[in-house]
This record gives sequence, structure tokens and C-alpha cells, in this order.
Amino acid sequence: MMNSMTDNQGLVLDHVRIALEGRELVSISARIRCGETLTVMGPSGSGKSTLLAYLGGFLDPAFTASGGVYVDGIDLIALEAEKRHAGILFQDPLLFPHLSVADNIAIAIPDTVRGRKQRRAMAEAALEDAGLAGFGNSDPDTLSGGQKARVALQRVLLSQPRLLLLDEPFSKLDAHLRDQTRQMVFSKARCAGLPVVLVTHDEADAGAAGGEVHRVGQS
Repeated sequence: MMNSMTDNQGLVLDHVRIALEGRELVSISARIRCGETLTVMGPSGSGKSTLLAYLGGFLDPAFTASGGVYVDGIDLIALEAEKRHAGILFQDPLLFPHLSVADNIAIAIPDTVRGRKQRRAMAEAALEDAGLAGFGNSDPDTLSGGQKARVALQRVLLSQPRLLLLDEPFSKLDAHLRDQTRQMVFSKARCAGLPVVLVTHDEADAGAAGGEVHRVGQS
């Protein structure tokens, strides 16, 4: 049931609980305002990624979950996964190897944008914004890890998400790239006014994100 937490813009988690075979993994209530980040921390296997799955609409049926999730007053749980418009970044950038770099971005542009030329122009502008001007026709496999991460982020942002879910997207980058990519992701999210949920086991990620930290898997 909606309560006073849903009166403000942003993402609201209203008494969200997730369990597996009767064992509670996640129990949380929080409000993440537009441009802010909630970090959920815990060791591997603690269940923190199940929260992202619940928010995104792809939680394995082996888990039981309850609680409200609202973005700007919209009840996400009542919507099918594809209608929630949750942008997600994983550990791997998941670029399509059969598409060019620009087409990897253009594929996420909403269908309301008509015409291949306009979609391509938007993709090229996004690449330029990410410091990747001229890479549009490149094969994704020729990009570095940091470059792939930037393409994945721009693809998510062009999909016009309501919220951004981050599933340890920095964990496979080396230290220098990790710091650069953190700064880029959180800066872009703030500029886009997106509420963000980050799951990680890295304290440095939480420090870079700022905002509230919720810990799971601890007695």
C-alpha cells in the first residue's frame, strides 16, 4: 500500500522483503531521490542482486518477494518488466558482437524516434559525449574495457529509463578505469536526474556513489 514516502519524486522501496526457502535475504525501506544513489552492500551470495531483479521485474520464481516499489508515484510491481523502463548495467557490458558500436547504442533508442538517420545521429552524439567520437563503425570487440563500459552506459541512458540499476558494473575494470568509470556513471545519472540502486561488495564504490548504504548478509 502506498504511504507518505511516495509523495516525492524518485524511487521508493516500501517494506521490500525478499526470501529464499523461508530465509530472509533482503529487508529494506528507502527513498532514493532523483540523481541520488542507494548502495546495497554485501558479500557474494548474500542476495543483494535479488533486489535489482525484483526492481527490474526478472526475479527468479524460486524467491518470494513482497513490498511496494514506486518511481514518481508509478507502481512498478504492477508493470511487466519491459514496461518498467529500468536501465541496468551489469559486470559485463553485454555489447552485441554482430552490431557496430553505434548500432549497439541505436538499438536502445525508443521506437518513438523514427528514421535510421535520426537514430544514427543520436547514437553518434552519445559516442561523442562519451569521448568516443569516430568509433561508431567500429567492431565492439576492438574496444577496451573502459570504452565498452562507456558505450553500455550511453546505451542505457538513450533508452530513457525511469531508474538506473547497477550490478557491480565496475568490478572487472582495473583500478584506474574503475575510478574513471565510477565518476562518469554517477555524474551522468545525476545530470539525467535518475534514482540509482547500486549493488557491490566494494567500499570504494559506495564512497564514490555517496548517499545511503544498506548492508545485507550480515548477522
